Amino acid sequence: MEMESVLRPLTVVGGAVVITLLAGWLLDLLLRRADGRHRETPLWGLLRRCRVPFQLLLGAALLRAAYRQTKVLPDHSVGVARALNLVLIASAAWLLVRIATAVVDAWYARYAAAAPDSARVRRVRTQVTLIQRVVTAVFVVVALAAMLLTFPAMRTMGASLLASAGVLGIVAGIAAQSSLSNLFAGLQIAFGDTVRIGDTVVVDREWGTVEEITLTFLTVRTWDERRITMPVSYFTGKPYENWSRGGAEMTGTVFWHLDHSAPVALMRERLADLLKDIPEWDGRSSGLVVTGTTPTTIEVRAVVTAKDANDVWTVRCAVRERMIAWLVAEHPGALPRLATSLPPGGAVSS
Repeated sequence: MEMESVLRPLTVVGGAVVITLLAGWLLDLLLRRADGRHRETPLWGLLRRCRVPFQLLLGAALLRAAYRQTKVLPDHSVGVARALNLVLIASAAWLLVRIATAVVDAWYARYAAAAPDSARVRRVRTQVTLIQRVVTAVFVVVALAAMLLTFPAMRTMGASLLASAGVLGIVAGIAAQSSLSNLFAGLQIAFGDTVRIGDTVVVDREWGTVEEITLTFLTVRTWDERRITMPVSYFTGKPYENWSRGGAEMTGTVFWHLDHSAPVALMRERLADLLKDIPEWDGRSSGLVVTGTTPTTIEVRAVVTAKDANDVWTVRCAVRERMIAWLVAEHPGALPRLATSLPPGGAVSS
């Protein structure tokens, strides 16, 4: 009898473990073969991430079904059963999240590979990311609610909770007003197409690239690798610059303050030659004109274009540096001069 009390739980638990491991291995094998046959979609490869939650779900279900036959911890059968139920619910939610994520990621990968418009791809990516977060949050909330309902005390509290739901809803709405505003702002950004992942924006006099958008906050990566995190409600309640709106192409300017004798016509020709050797210039437009004058200098402005904000910055710096080097070497008289002697006729009148 004692031998049976030892062998039975070992057999049941061991059998459940073996079946779980074999099922996980078989699932992974089938997904690998499907992934090899269908290279046009990454879905089957992404579904391989479901192996661990699938095994956890299967193992919990087998142990829950066979627990009465194991007669393990008979004095704590209620607690063990409840623990297995909690694992079952959590693993089911985890598996559903992994499946939904794999399906959405596979669809987005195929869409991004086929879509020629990068702006539309960034918009869809933003929407997909936020939808994934909403779906994940829904699964987590439902799973937590189901786990709480496994406790008898929580079920008996249901009537009183429903009776006070109106008051609690008002209190929760006031307390979570900021969070809710950010939540709705995130959904507005996702489907209003005001800002997308990958857009170049200027916020609080800092320019950078939108790196991440969640339901409550947005992260901007600046040119010097800093991250600026701010609530998404900022982008629905305050003005900001979006340099990628309508296209990522940018036009940049370069200014020089030179002497009145500067060879503007030659500088215009030199600019055309310089841009040919700068790969970041996209060839759309360029120009050089005099935009201002003072008693001692003139202001010369060059206009250049590039495919995005990073490239236009590179083109501006390269043009500025190479033009100054050319002026120093070929036309030093074009540089501003500071008078160090009195004009003819004597002292300057006061």
